[in-house]
Parts: sequence; structure tokens; C-alpha cells
Amino acid sequence: MTRPTSLDAVILDYNGVIGLQPTRAHWLRLAHTASWPEDDLAGFQRAFWKARNVYDAGQLSDLAYWARVLGTHPSPRLLHELLVADTAMWTETDDRVLAVLRRAQSTGLRMTLLSNAPAHLSTVLDTRGWRRLMAQALYSARLQVCKPDPAAYQHALRATGVRDPRRVLFVDDRAENCQAAARLGLRTLHYTGSSDAVQEAFSLAA
Repeated sequence: MTRPTSLDAVILDYNGVIGLQPTRAHWLRLAHTASWPEDDLAGFQRAFWKARNVYDAGQLSDLAYWARVLGTHPSPRLLHELLVADTAMWTETDDRVLAVLRRAQSTGLRMTLLSNAPAHLSTVLDTRGWRRLMAQALYSARLQVCKPDPAAYQHALRATGVRDPRRVLFVDDRAENCQAAARLGLRTLHYTGSSDAVQEAFSLAA
């Protein structure tokens, strides 16, 4: 891979790009930990997502978030078990994408992570080996703002040190996040599962 002369930096989403999406087995494990009815996984997922954006933005503690999901405050032991199961859902990574990122780093391309993630998950992600590929990692819980809020992208753009957003590529698996980045002038790649598309965007952007 040769570094494109017109691309100075990349801003990458985590989940759905570097991180693999949770499987049904992950969801069932978490629902079981929460003592949710076994025949109502969809209901559990609705409860899980209802307050997730606020949680990801650092505006709810772990205890407050899970109290909203469950409708009651979990015990310290249950809270710990929920956090362990929740974290396990988001920490499996795509080796194909990581291989592309390693090659990109070898060319000197600066990469910054921009992820919607709660505080406890952010701390875990920072301990992973792939994290060293990123010059910086920005998480919504620490920024107190989630994508697609323009402020999230502005934080990330400043972190790259690149003034011209047209020389920065943003990669995310959610179309609305890419659209918000594009409105600020960044190049975008809506990632749909092809690591080849990532490599092409990194090496052929012009």
C-alpha cells in the first residue's frame, strides 16, 4: 500500500468497522444475565437501546443506565456481571480490517478513533493491542457528545492536526454518521463490510 499524497489522516469508527457486530449469542447471554424473559429478546434490545445514546454520551452512570434497562437498580454483583457481558459483546475485532490498518500505519498515515462508547467500554478498548494503531482515540463518554453531533467530528478533526477536512477520510458503518461528517467537508466511506473498500479508499483517494 502506498500512501495517497492527498490524504493526510483517517478518522475511524470502532463498532461495525474495527469491531465486529454482536452475535445473537452475545445478546442472549446479556439478556440471560439481566434475567430477561427468554422469549422476548426483541423487548430486551429495545430496552437496551432506549437510553444507550445518553449512556454513551457519559450522561448516565453504569448503575443509572442499567436501572433504566431493567426497571430496577441492580445489585453490585449483578451490575458487574452485566458490565462484563455487555463489554464482551463489543470487543471482538475484524482481522481483515486490522490488517489494512497495520499496512496504512506503516505508510505514516495518521489514524484517529472516534467511537460512541460508554466509559467502561472505552477503558477496555484502550487496553487492546490494536489501539496502538491509533494516534488518538476519542470516545463519546469522554467527549460528552455522540456522533452524529457535529461537535464529535470537530473534536476528531482537531485531534488529527489537519486543518483542511477535505484531506481527512471518515469511515463509519452508519450512513447518518457519514452524512454528518460530509456536511463538515470530510471525505467519507460508508463501510458495509468490505475490507477491500477500506484499502481502496486509503490507497486510491485523490
